[in-house]
Amino acid sequence: MSRRLILIRHGQTTYNATGRMQGHLDTELSELGYTQAEAAARLLADKGITRILASDLRRAAETARVIGEALGVPVLSDARLRETNLGDWQGRRSVDIDEEFPGARAIWRHDPTWAPPGGESRVDVARRARPVIDELMESYPEWNDHAVLIVAHGGAISALTCQLLGLDVAQFGMLSGLKNTHWSQLTARPRFNPETPLAPACFTETNVAEATWYFDGWNMGARVSGDGGADI
Repeated sequence: MSRRLILIRHGQTTYNATGRMQGHLDTELSELGYTQAEAAARLLADKGITRILASDLRRAAETARVIGEALGVPVLSDARLRETNLGDWQGRRSVDIDEEFPGARAIWRHDPTWAPPGGESRVDVARRARPVIDELMESYPEWNDHAVLIVAHGGAISALTCQLLGLDVAQFGMLSGLKNTHWSQLTARPRFNPETPLAPACFTETNVAEATWYFDGWNMGARVSGDGGADI
């Protein structure tokens, strides 16, 4: 028995298209972003998705709406799935940050404990997002042998993926930038007990909190002509 988890980044936004950093800013999908969401819905149609949760920021919520309507699955919202708060960097162009603070963005990308001025680190993001998955594991037994779709943001998905896999904080930088409407995919299975190796591998009320997460893929999806940048 297993539970599949698909974490997809929102479609391109007007800020992505102009190289601006978003964070908690509530930016809109571009025309291409809607096209990407529609294409993603077609790719996800046969994944057995029975529940969709989305960040409450508009770019993720709209991407989720497009996918949910195509799949016939309602969308639930959770603010804990928001992107990294980028503090003073929000709304600014990446090139301007690099010019004013040389090397700062490189430190941020390589040190998950470092936060932009007034913002939060990737470790912070992982800590606030992880309970969303843990709570769903406890409350949604219908997840068994099906998939849950999380519609969120590149930085948040990267941090959450690393956290679920139990990676060391120093390894959080292993994942490359997630493209718009591309996803991370994991599978949860009951933790193996060597003392009862022949026992059925089923989730129960007593073992669901100790699930083992397996990594199935990263940056999965199909490119749409004109895909934009990866700034979060």
